[in-house]
Amino acid sequence: MGKKKKERVITYKVCKNTKRDDGLQYKTVRGYTFRDFLDAVVSRWPQKTCYSIYREEGSEITFSQLGVRAKSIASYLIKLGIKKGDRVAIFGESSPNWMIMYLGVTIIGAVAVPILPDFAEKEALNILEEADARLVAVTKKTYSKIQNSNLGVIRLEDLVHISSFEISYLDSPGYQVLSQKMKDSELLKFKPSESDVASLIFTSGTTGSSKGVELTHLNILRTADLATDCYVKLKTGYRVLSILPMSHVYEFTIGQVLVLMRGCHITFLGKPPAVSILLPALKDVRPDVMLSVPLLIEKVYRSAVLPIIKENKNIRKLLKSPFKGYIYRTIGNKLKSTFGGRLKFFGIGGAPIDKEVELFLHKAHFPYAIGYGLTETSPLIAGCKPTYRGQHPGWIGRVVSDDSVKILDPDENGVGEVAVKGPNVMNGYYNNPELNKEVFTEDGYFKTGDLGELDKRNRLAIRGRIKTMILGPSGENIYPESIESLINNMSFVQESLVIPEDGGLLALIKLDLKSFAEKMKIDIADVKDEAIKYINKVKKDINKELSSYSKIDEVELQEDEFERTPTQKIKRFLYLSKGKKNKE
Repeated sequence: MGKKKKERVITYKVCKNTKRDDGLQYKTVRGYTFRDFLDAVVSRWPQKTCYSIYREEGSEITFSQLGVRAKSIASYLIKLGIKKGDRVAIFGESSPNWMIMYLGVTIIGAVAVPILPDFAEKEALNILEEADARLVAVTKKTYSKIQNSNLGVIRLEDLVHISSFEISYLDSPGYQVLSQKMKDSELLKFKPSESDVASLIFTSGTTGSSKGVELTHLNILRTADLATDCYVKLKTGYRVLSILPMSHVYEFTIGQVLVLMRGCHITFLGKPPAVSILLPALKDVRPDVMLSVPLLIEKVYRSAVLPIIKENKNIRKLLKSPFKGYIYRTIGNKLKSTFGGRLKFFGIGGAPIDKEVELFLHKAHFPYAIGYGLTETSPLIAGCKPTYRGQHPGWIGRVVSDDSVKILDPDENGVGEVAVKGPNVMNGYYNNPELNKEVFTEDGYFKTGDLGELDKRNRLAIRGRIKTMILGPSGENIYPESIESLINNMSFVQESLVIPEDGGLLALIKLDLKSFAEKMKIDIADVKDEAIKYINKVKKDINKELSSYSKIDEVELQEDEFERTPTQKIKRFLYLSKGKKNKE
């Protein structure tokens, strides 16, 4: 056999801080297309590792390899006849090959259609049909869901275009996509523009509706590029532990594109973030950067921090003394060591964080950073820095500098619908002109559906969702999330959901029945009756803290896990008639 040829890399000097005619300014790239992005990161750090998978030997790839393989994908897609604007779906778990596939699709002007790996067969097939996808990339866990699509399939495990599902998935013969090569000068002829759609993302939210969101190259890359200066200072070589699905724009823009722009090394957990897997990974990887949904840190707080505070009399006394700041920081340092000891940025997004948990993290000087946005805004609208002075519990943080945010129809407290306009806002919903007309104001602001307020320092706070807000008996605005936060901080409560029911409020409360049974010294099989008595006591205690129009009328023990969206928000719409059905 002859010597293996070295992978050739096209390099150039990255332009920095270049001013544009539209008033924007490049920070780390010379253009807001994924071709510019790929060339920039490859040029800067060709031999540095950009990706690996935890405890998987040989999974490391360099920025140079990322570039060469993405261009091979692009070359193969051109050979297949994929043209600018054609849709190619990616339906699999996070991995280096997921990003390679995405870049291969987008650098030639085709549109990537990320599908969350947890979507059911019906959801996935509907998306493929709605998007009119030409091709789909899958993994062993997802391929069975799309067999009836009759689409060409690329196997993400090894980037092979497989020919048939007739035999075993991993043994199916096919064409090795990475063997395809085109001259870089030829590939550049297919380079997209900044205004071209890069991602078509179908959401499946808490309202039950699924919409196709068109995000351009500019939307995603400008959001990531700006965040490098506004919210987090990342250094080349920082370690990033990735536990969220790349098919969600929060993880993709902030947890992937942003950190790659700064030459960081991303390690995928490779499995669902169960405690038994996550804790060893944190110890071994010792990440500098990590992104999470609130549910993870809330579970850590309630299982590892809160019991220590509640059960240790000395700590409770010290937390009321002049030494309370020192005690909080000591606990915070121990929590930080659980995450590997080097954590500098712990991003929290995708859903609202519990107020008590955030207040503790702030007092403990834990390096968390809250971010707010939607898929439609690529996603960032506002955020805070991961520092004690940068954090403001109860407030998200400052609005992105490129954005204009205003509050529509504010009430006497300044709370109204948050509307945003800026380079991060989507083109619109795919094939849905009526909905586009509904969600954009006449002067071009996107209506988020969230209720919020702005302070004099341009800091944004989110107070609830318009669709979840409940009108009280005399027209008062009731925000169920605020009531749920109070309930969730009661002992043994894991989570809750407050919904309107027969003119009043019903609280569905899920308890940690195992811990409750141990505390009450009763058998787990006999715990239900005592649990019902306990949640009625919770109702009584919580109502003492609530205004007359927002008191809970009924409580119900939630025995099953709440059904959730991919970002771990409860699918509220599924439970709106639960109490009524149970009564019937």
